[in-house]
Amino acid sequence: MTPWHRATLALTLLAIDPDSFAGLIVRARVSPVRDAFLRTSQKIPMPHVKLHPNMTAQVLDGEIDLSSTLKASTLIMQKGLLNRDPSFFILPMAERADPYLTARLSQTLDAGNGHAFLALDEGVEDEKLPDSLSDRAAFWISLDGLALADFEPVTLPDNLVQLTKDARHVDIPDEVPEQLVTLAVNLGIPSLRAPTYAMRAAQAHAALHQRKVITAEDLSIAVDLVFAHRATRLPETQDEQPKQPQKPQNETRQNEDDTLSIPQDLLLDAVKAALPADVLEKLASDTKRKGTTGNGAGAKQNGNRRGRPLPARAGSKANTARVDLIATLRAAIPYQTIRREAQPQRTGPIIHPGDLRRKRYQTLSDRLLIFTVDASGSAAMARLAEAKGAVEMLLSEAYARRDHVALISFRGLDAEVLLPPTRSLVQTKRRLAALPGGGGTPLASGLTAALSLAETASHKGMSATIVLLTDGRANIALDGQANRTQAGDDAQTIARNILSAGVDALVIDTTIRPERSLKQLADMMHANYIALPRADAKRVSAAVTASLAS
Repeated sequence: MTPWHRATLALTLLAIDPDSFAGLIVRARVSPVRDAFLRTSQKIPMPHVKLHPNMTAQVLDGEIDLSSTLKASTLIMQKGLLNRDPSFFILPMAERADPYLTARLSQTLDAGNGHAFLALDEGVEDEKLPDSLSDRAAFWISLDGLALADFEPVTLPDNLVQLTKDARHVDIPDEVPEQLVTLAVNLGIPSLRAPTYAMRAAQAHAALHQRKVITAEDLSIAVDLVFAHRATRLPETQDEQPKQPQKPQNETRQNEDDTLSIPQDLLLDAVKAALPADVLEKLASDTKRKGTTGNGAGAKQNGNRRGRPLPARAGSKANTARVDLIATLRAAIPYQTIRREAQPQRTGPIIHPGDLRRKRYQTLSDRLLIFTVDASGSAAMARLAEAKGAVEMLLSEAYARRDHVALISFRGLDAEVLLPPTRSLVQTKRRLAALPGGGGTPLASGLTAALSLAETASHKGMSATIVLLTDGRANIALDGQANRTQAGDDAQTIARNILSAGVDALVIDTTIRPERSLKQLADMMHANYIALPRADAKRVSAAVTASLAS
């Protein structure tokens, strides 16, 4: 089954029973193929509602219609987007969805009111959808790598209503639920929704092909669409287990009591066929940073002057935040009848201190990547070239990710800030045109300069991350003396200071054989440690991007 056929089949099954399947996740960037797929989804006979990942609570849940309420002198509510007849919600940039939107959409889907959603996953690297949405979407498909040549016109069945009824009357052999649950456990799928979705998908697929009973083909398609993207591991090989006599494996086997018997291997092969080629490496690698809180751009900061508006909150007169007049009136309107009866001499709205609502905004602080590069020894020029290439590659995405970069080189007796924080690619190339190298390894001085720059950036509202490229063989102490033992102790002291300051860090070991002392230094900073012998600029850039996204 081609990726396009797999995608359209998932959409067709969703159209047959949107209430049972809840949603479909589409992994795709903006492209003609994605546009063609979205046009096909428009054929699902439900009202289509487009959501924004940062919609406010008032838009989702409804709010007081202020102008109508003031005119009519009675409370009039506006209807929220989620408080409507069964609809098909389209959520672009779902990986950036606000937690409130995610929670409310999940709650709406759980209510069983016939709603369904299509989430567009446009994330980069390790960005992913919120788990609550991923769990509630029965299907996941990918359109990455498809071209218009792969596109084929798709027509949804005309008898969707009848197919929905037929699907719910397809017979389920007694063994199928147990097989699906066992397979889900073997694949490391914790969700209890997955086996239910797979069983319903098998029923819908059988109804689509005018079958009254689930067959092996229906189950294979179901586990392909429902289990493959949820798998967190593959079952261990069973070579050491005693082999059972094998019976001929036909497409479907029926035993004497007319129940379906499908080998687990057949279902497992269907899952493996749908897994991306590198999925096992991704599942096996654990590059999540200890204590890391950053994601995407910098940390979230709340304020009362600028940024993305947040729902207003109650606040006293002593609060210096600006009053949100509209939100204050909305809070006061439901009590006007009671207040007028208590104070008949008053005219106009009666506002109490408890009605005051203050404006709130949220901004993402810019993130600063501080490249701290070991420029000592004979391999200095190679390491500096790697750092230069990595900085330039990361800068190409700086505008989209709001990243700034800085470069610190340490060699000889001290460290030097070669490139102050910048997002200018032209300035970077000019500063990196000629970099000095050679001499001792003042690792502690390099870390001290990086910590100082990180603290300065923090005072300016930026979130700093130190990226250290070194072989870890410190031999110059902070006082400038050539003392390897003291140099190591000084480096550990500064590493503990970096941890105390709450500065994120990433340590890239460039030695041929991983240096144990450098791994210990990374642990002291709670930094992610990556061994990249003979790393080039592309690998360094990829390692930094993957670590910061985790």
